[in-house]
Amino acid sequence: MASQSAHVANDKRFLIFFDFDETIVDETSDDMVVQAAPGQHLPGWLKDTYQPGRYNEYMQRVLAYLAEQGVTESDIRSIMEKIPATPGMVTLFQFLRTRPQWDFEVVLVSDANTFFIESWLRRAGARQLFHRIFTNPATFNKDGRLVMRPFHSHDCPRCPDNMCKQVVVRDYVARRTQERGRPYQRVFYVGDGANDFCPALSLGPRDVAFPRRDFPMHRLITETHEAMPGEFKAVTVPWVSADEVVQKLRKLVVE
Repeated sequence: MASQSAHVANDKRFLIFFDFDETIVDETSDDMVVQAAPGQHLPGWLKDTYQPGRYNEYMQRVLAYLAEQGVTESDIRSIMEKIPATPGMVTLFQFLRTRPQWDFEVVLVSDANTFFIESWLRRAGARQLFHRIFTNPATFNKDGRLVMRPFHSHDCPRCPDNMCKQVVVRDYVARRTQERGRPYQRVFYVGDGANDFCPALSLGPRDVAFPRRDFPMHRLITETHEAMPGEFKAVTVPWVSADEVVQKLRKLVVE
């Protein structure tokens, strides 16, 4: 599901993608929602149902369990709203907001879900910054249960069954380039996880990957440079604070 804030103008110079969990926010939202469970933990029988690559299905069961325990929409929203931003992320958002309107097209690509992400962004006053949000659709049904569905299906062996971010990024860049009639000057990707490495592989030599330092995305980029030089093409700028992302972007926008 892709949610959007408005029609996207075709004059943007740059395209920047963000992950959500442990990139924009300093926790994993799926882990944080467990705080709503009795005793703030899940029963062993439920945790034992997880299968590698099938995390989306597991989270559907977790959300069903929370509903059975009487957890409400406002309970979940309250937890999401309290998740802290990563260091420097508010500064980065402020930088993007204050640039000329033709500079940045901002897109979020996440394996979380619409309710978690929208709850946090609206509380942070950052929803209008994002032109598109690609994530797993989630809505409350008549029984008050948050029902999440997979974003799509794909054939990528690297990624979980419900989302390959490279497919999302490639399709979006191709479609927008066609709509605009020209490519972006540069594409940026800000992320942290193993599933952020896959989309960053599609970036070109003028583009920039911003992996969170020492997180899986950063480690995979480093390993790829060592094992297969030239396979990963983008410039790599690791960050501990998103202030470092701002510093790099400040230089690039004036080139």
